[in-house]
Parts: sequence; structure tokens; C-alpha cells
Amino acid sequence: MKIKVALCQMEVIDNKEANIKKARNMIKKAKKEDADLIILPEMFNCPYENDKFIEYSETLEDSETLKEVHKIAKEEEIYILAGSIPEKVNIKNQTQNTQYDKKYEIYNTSCLFDDKGNIIGTHRKVHLFDIDISGKISFKESDTLNAGKNITVINTKFGKIGIGICYDIRFIELSRIMALEGAKILIFPGAFNLTTGPAHWELLFRSRALDNQVFAIGVAPALNEESTYNSYGHSIIANPMGETLIQGNYSEELIIQEIDLDEITKVREEIPVLKNRRDDLYSIKRI
Repeated sequence: MKIKVALCQMEVIDNKEANIKKARNMIKKAKKEDADLIILPEMFNCPYENDKFIEYSETLEDSETLKEVHKIAKEEEIYILAGSIPEKVNIKNQTQNTQYDKKYEIYNTSCLFDDKGNIIGTHRKVHLFDIDISGKISFKESDTLNAGKNITVINTKFGKIGIGICYDIRFIELSRIMALEGAKILIFPGAFNLTTGPAHWELLFRSRALDNQVFAIGVAPALNEESTYNSYGHSIIANPMGETLIQGNYSEELIIQEIDLDEITKVREEIPVLKNRRDDLYSIKRI
């Protein structure tokens, strides 16, 4: 099966309405070029900053952003992975008479819409990006965000798709489980920075594709030099042989690439890595 995938490497600014409009325009352009699956970047409606995660957060049930994605997915009859947004979840207090009255939690959440506009799967970022590289960059998502607790594999008309978000790609167990559960495409909306991006972005996508003999796709925001957090861009597709099929640069662009899912069967027959695993010696599985 051949499908045409569109990677929307959009520049995200500090204006939710403008970001949603930009996403809509890129989706419409991708549809005109006969894309079958359109992917938006991590935090596509929101600057990648902890205080902005709070300011821009929305509940899934009443999300201005997702309502617009639902509308265009239905109008254009197109599958859309809505990158990710800061998801607000209202919670009930677990204790009383505490100094801190916590009313909600925030997750980094991705939603996959089918060609009828229905949300058919949701992934909350499992691994929070807490790093401190001396002299270069320090960032702690856990200052604001909560970690998801589920591995996400979604049935689609293209077959099964595994979803992670950004830092999730560094954890090889997550990708392997998704592949073992039948995912042929692993998608990680992400926003690597100008330190980790040049060092690891392409290497990680090629590695996860090669490890699991799948297509691995990363979609990032374009570099916005006025932002406090600078995204590396370089949205990418790697094939089951671990080769880079296509990769963008730093700037805003729409990247469209046809992939052939039958390549997965061919590669796995020629180099039967998954078949030759020694389940009698080791295993990776859901808990």
C-alpha cells in the first residue's frame, strides 16, 4: 500500500488563533497535493514554554484548536495527526484543607483524526523532557506537565500507527512494543532544540526505523529565532532500512513524501530481525 504523507513544519508564534489558521492553510495545501495523512508538529498551537503550556491549555472536550482540526478533517476527508497541544484535565481534589488547591493537570497530548473528523486515538507524552546540558540548555517539562501512562497504537485504514511525542523516541522499548503490536508507521511530533537536534534528531529516527523495520516520522515546528525555545525543524521520514527518505531544514515548509508500506514486508523477509528475536532469553512487553 502506498500513501502520501504531508509533514507540516509550521512556524509557531505566540498567537493561538494565528497558529490554528496557519495549520489550516497548510492542511488545505497538502490536501490539494493529494496527501492521505497530514501531520502537524508538537505544540503546534503554542510556544514551547512552560508558562505558555498553562496559558494555552485546553480541555479535549472544549478545545478551540481540536474543533478546527475536526472541522477540516471532515471537510477535506483526510486523516490528520494533530501534532500535540497542552491538554488541560480538570481533577477533583484528593485531599481537603491543603495549602495548594490543585484544580487541573496539563498533558502534552496528540490526537489522531480520521477522514470523517472523528478522534480515533489519543496519546499523552509518556516521557517528560527534563534535561540540563551544562552551558547550553536546561528545560524541565515536569515543572508544568504531567506524564502520560499509556502506549498508543491506533488502527487506521492504512494499518496500525504508533504514536509518541518528541522525547518518547529516545526510549527504545516504547517503539519496539508498538512495532510488536503491529504498528507499521511510528510518528513522533517533536521539537528538538539547536543542541540536541543536530546531534541526535536524524540518528534517532533512522535508528527507530531500522531497529523495528518500520517507517519513522518526525514533524517539528520551524525555527523561530524570536522564541525563547528554538526548534531545530528538520522534519523527517526514515524507511525500514534506516535510510532518510526526506528531511526538511530550519524554515517553514510543507514536506510531502509517498511511502510504500509493502517495503516493510520485503525488508523483514530479507533481514528477519523481529522473527529472529530470542524470546527464550529476553522480552519487551507492556506492564
